[in-house]
Amino acid sequence: MKLLFDQNLSYRIAENLVAIYPGSAHVRLLGLDQADDETIWNYARDNGYAIISKDADFHQRSFVRGFPPKVIWVRCGNSPTVQIGNLLKDNYAVIQNFCDDPVYAFFIIP
Repeated sequence: MKLLFDQNLSYRIAENLVAIYPGSAHVRLLGLDQADDETIWNYARDNGYAIISKDADFHQRSFVRGFPPKVIWVRCGNSPTVQIGNLLKDNYAVIQNFCDDPVYAFFIIP
């Protein structure tokens, strides 16, 4: 399970979680920081990533396009990077089950 962190999340989260989410990356580190949502969507789909974002755009796109890629929408407001990282650590099993599930296209972390 690889996560692709959107621009609205800190690149430090991906770096800090590499041990439990190996292969995960941030759009900035892949040179996609200026890319539009369609480009990021296609990159995630073509490279086996689930997109993780604080932006509703990917969530809405998943209604129309389905998956892959899967979308994880983090809805915790302006939380510190450490808090978001902890949410992802604490929800590891749930996120893994979601990524492996053949039915659901998106998951919301409140």
